[in-house]
Amino acid sequence: MLPRKLCSILCLLSLGSFAGAGLDIRTENLELGPDSMVQDDVPQGRLEGPFEFRSDIIKDTVRRYWVFVPAQYDPSAAANVMVFHDGQRATNPNGSLRVQNVLTNLIHDGSIPPTIGIFITPGNTSEHYPDDLGMSNPNHRWQEYDVLTSDYARMLIAEILPLVGEDYNLTDDPERRVIGGTSSGAICAFTVAWNYPDEFRNVISFIGSYVSIGARPALDDAHGTLPNGGQDYPALIRRNPPKPLKIYFQDGSNDLDNEWGHWFLANQQMVKALQYANRTADQAGSTGPRYIERHVWTDGVHNDNHGGALLPDALRWIWSE
Repeated sequence: MLPRKLCSILCLLSLGSFAGAGLDIRTENLELGPDSMVQDDVPQGRLEGPFEFRSDIIKDTVRRYWVFVPAQYDPSAAANVMVFHDGQRATNPNGSLRVQNVLTNLIHDGSIPPTIGIFITPGNTSEHYPDDLGMSNPNHRWQEYDVLTSDYARMLIAEILPLVGEDYNLTDDPERRVIGGTSSGAICAFTVAWNYPDEFRNVISFIGSYVSIGARPALDDAHGTLPNGGQDYPALIRRNPPKPLKIYFQDGSNDLDNEWGHWFLANQQMVKALQYANRTADQAGSTGPRYIERHVWTDGVHNDNHGGALLPDALRWIWSE
């Protein structure tokens, strides 16, 4: 568990929601705390699924998804929505994230509103989703998560949300929707919000892969032209007016450094680009939106451990005033 003093500091600092808010810390032994555990005295919601889904937008793929319904869900009131990627790991009861437990405990203590969770795996190019994958990645992950196209976002917005909405009353207010993920799932979350800020305006990004994984020449491209990849985001952010997005970043100083890029540097570049866009908008006297960001730098490596420990802090901050 988090040391009591450190937990108190994180909780206090999470209350700030002004543009450019950030937290630079180097900490060790970040572990899951009580907010990530099943509590006997807390009403438990239910995790439904997995359900299998085939998309008409991302063809020739199959994926699984789960739906978390909190005990406090009232069908007469539209619930907040949380989408989290790599759903097989997000919902693993023994994993590093345990998102359904965090939602349960934070809704119960009043930190966040009643929230429906939707946890989605990447696609797999097969007739049915393989039963033997476990926590491993399906084979169509980078093609969906690491590219800067809108296909995945359109599938989520036009297909999956309406499908879940047939059974549950989901808000269509982008201020009450959050989308998140880890690694490639994190850049996918940012891409959804970047392309469709009128659908999602809150992002949770843990160990985000803002590197060149998606920049691969098409096999039928004789010129070998590289499509956009995550390494392009800082330039795009700097060259466009700020969007009404609120983003929580976590990355570790010992994250990956390989042929695709340097993860920790890439995450820092993202934050610097957001701050630059805000600063230039201020200098120009723009009355438009500003990015709201919070970054927590740890000494972690490329896994979900520190993100999982900080997930309660992230959610409290996302829906703070």
